[in-house]
Amino acid sequence: MAWIERVTRLKDLERGPRSLLTKREKEVFDLLVQDKTTKEIAGQLYISEKTVRNHISNAMQKLGVKGRSQAVIELIRLGEIQI
Repeated sequence: MAWIERVTRLKDLERGPRSLLTKREKEVFDLLVQDKTTKEIAGQLYISEKTVRNHISNAMQKLGVKGRSQAVIELIRLGEIQI
């Protein structure tokens, strides 16, 4: 491992644990577990339905899962969201 990579990794560790989700992705999933629809989430967060779907899709890619329900289960397991 190159010297610069080690320094970068150490700096990341010093910052402590970071959330897997962005603030907005977490907001979307917090509403999703409250049984809100995409349309309701969009309205509450003042974003488009497409943006809501993009946030969900981005989180699913990070988690390596194929569906919303799998993403929710994994996020709960990881302690990222609560029900």
